[in-house]
Amino acid sequence: MSDYSIKAVSLDGDGTLWDFEASMRHALELALAELRAHAPGEKARALTVDRAIAIRDRVFAQRRDLAANLEAVRLEAFRQTAAEAGAPGEALARRLNALYHENRFKALELYEDVPRALQALGESFQLGLVSNGNSYPEKLGLGGVFQFTVFAQDCGFAKPDPRIFALALERAGCRREQMAHIGDSLGDDVRGAKNAGILAIWLNRTGAANETGIEPDYEIADLREAVRICEGI
Repeated sequence: MSDYSIKAVSLDGDGTLWDFEASMRHALELALAELRAHAPGEKARALTVDRAIAIRDRVFAQRRDLAANLEAVRLEAFRQTAAEAGAPGEALARRLNALYHENRFKALELYEDVPRALQALGESFQLGLVSNGNSYPEKLGLGGVFQFTVFAQDCGFAKPDPRIFALALERAGCRREQMAHIGDSLGDDVRGAKNAGILAIWLNRTGAANETGIEPDYEIADLREAVRICEGI
């Protein structure tokens, strides 16, 4: 293997390895059911999963001081959700937050192509997880799969900030031209990797049109396609 071959592959988590959207919605449904038990009025009954998501997104946009710590964002969102339901209180917000995270991790499922792809990639490359989320491998039955991990809430900066990729390179012990990054987000994964000088592979399972002006080095529809790409460089 030459010094310019790929030696490490970093991957995004949410939306790349597992279906975050489905597990998030399921966990929010259960959290809202708990909230209604404490606030049985009309305000609580009117709260929907989409409304809870909107509150969370508002917190993320307004509280940039919390942006790299998604657990703190979610807790603040539950504070505001409980208040909107007419049941403000720190204890209830923390109860909802704990219930949400417990059920979100239980409901997470890997995409069908992921197990074989991780196995094949792991036979040839160091594997890393570089995530803006908070789904740690050990919570998902993936302990030992990744040789390095970088989480935004631990290091204080999030993709597409090139510093998170620099930290991944440091932990992998390789140069930028020796790493490939795979993710489903053009804005966070592809733009961030390219700005850091790392090969960027866009995982586009749904065949979505790219209207962003951000150009990946490669586009794939199945994670297993990345094995051939990385081995051929």
